[in-house]
Amino acid sequence: MSALDRSNPVTPVRSGFHLDKGRAKFMGVCSGIADYFGLDVNLVRIAWVLGTILGFGSLVLIYLAIGLIAD
Repeated sequence: MSALDRSNPVTPVRSGFHLDKGRAKFMGVCSGIADYFGLDVNLVRIAWVLGTILGFGSLVLIYLAIGLIAD
């Protein structure tokens, strides 16, 4: 490799779903979903909270499962 190649390392592009720990509030699940679908992270968080309230808490288990399984 030349000196030019070593000075500009290329970061690999991740494909598929991944947790976004940089914008995470708790485990990075909502920020990962927002990143995957190209949505605003706050809208995903609001939708998740509303879904949890209206679904009698079932999304809490799904959230924990995604957080533990992904990445």
